[in-house]
Amino acid sequence: MLANAILIALSMIILALVLNIWRVVIGPDITDRILALDTLYINAIALLVLLGIHMASSVYFEAALLIAMIGFIGTTALCKYLLRGDIIE
Repeated sequence: MLANAILIALSMIILALVLNIWRVVIGPDITDRILALDTLYINAIALLVLLGIHMASSVYFEAALLIAMIGFIGTTALCKYLLRGDIIE
């Protein structure tokens, strides 16, 4: 039963990833694209956690943590660039 639920959740997360990629490519302005990129990171983290549960491996959890840190730094840098035009002052 748990395996079926994980497979259904994996398919929904993959669908969300495809829709996020669509929003990054077709987004009407740059702020929508940044928000879609942030959501893409979150969905990638969810996908890795589900794969880690499904395959019973801790490597996926470590990769999810790494993507979470890189995603936060990337989103912060992009927002700072939009507000000030420069990342490092």
